[in-house]
Amino acid sequence: MDRNSPIGVFDSGIGGLTVAREIMRQMPKERIIYFGDTARLPYGSKSQDTVLRYSRQIIRFLMTKEVKAIVIACNTASAYALETVERELDIPIIGVIRAGARTAVHSTRNGKIGVIGTEGTISSGIYTDVMRQMRPDIEVTVKACPLFVPLVEEGLLHDTVTDEIASRYLSVLKGRFIDTLVLGCTHYPLIRSTLGRIMGDEVALVNPAYETAIELKALLEEKDLACQGAEEDGGNEKYQFYVSDLAEKFTAFATSILPNEVKETRKIHVEGY
Repeated sequence: MDRNSPIGVFDSGIGGLTVAREIMRQMPKERIIYFGDTARLPYGSKSQDTVLRYSRQIIRFLMTKEVKAIVIACNTASAYALETVERELDIPIIGVIRAGARTAVHSTRNGKIGVIGTEGTISSGIYTDVMRQMRPDIEVTVKACPLFVPLVEEGLLHDTVTDEIASRYLSVLKGRFIDTLVLGCTHYPLIRSTLGRIMGDEVALVNPAYETAIELKALLEEKDLACQGAEEDGGNEKYQFYVSDLAEKFTAFATSILPNEVKETRKIHVEGY
């Protein structure tokens, strides 16, 4: 495997850009192929079989780009598909759940952790399972927040509607005296300021995107796959973006949150893979 090959990153939509952004910051030499499944989001309300089928199609597409590693930058797909697809691949593949869970367990002072995510991620119970493997006495309170993804995808990051819905969702967590909250969906860091304001300064917010980039960097170094090339300007060929729908909308949003302008997003028919 060529260590200068790109890293594949995928999500149901724009949320995985929070992971791509951290990879760009922490590993500026690496090339990235990003795919957002904007035609079929949200994943959180889909069945496990459906999310697994979608994930396999996207992975087959990414493999045509000769990626050296893949990051499932989606909590739902990490919960539903990672364990299966990692057995099917001969390149490293990681999700976003384990790194976030580990950070939460290390961060909590009172042993009370909250997790917010999609219906799929929450119903899978994966965060609770992983955290209790690390620390059996941990107290985990979970809350599905299905409206956050469509709100983020619509760009309503600082809207009163988002504030109102977040207040309703988070009220149950505020009553459980948690001191750590895992943002268990890669879309959620994009409304971090709202979530932090509602939860208060005494609650630490864990962003698995940041922790996943750290895990990926260590993995690539361990496998001798870290890029050795010179750091380049963030041009479009260094970072390539693909979606299954709404390419122009994706381009505008990606440019607003990534360190470099996204000049082009290509729409592909992923169901053909």
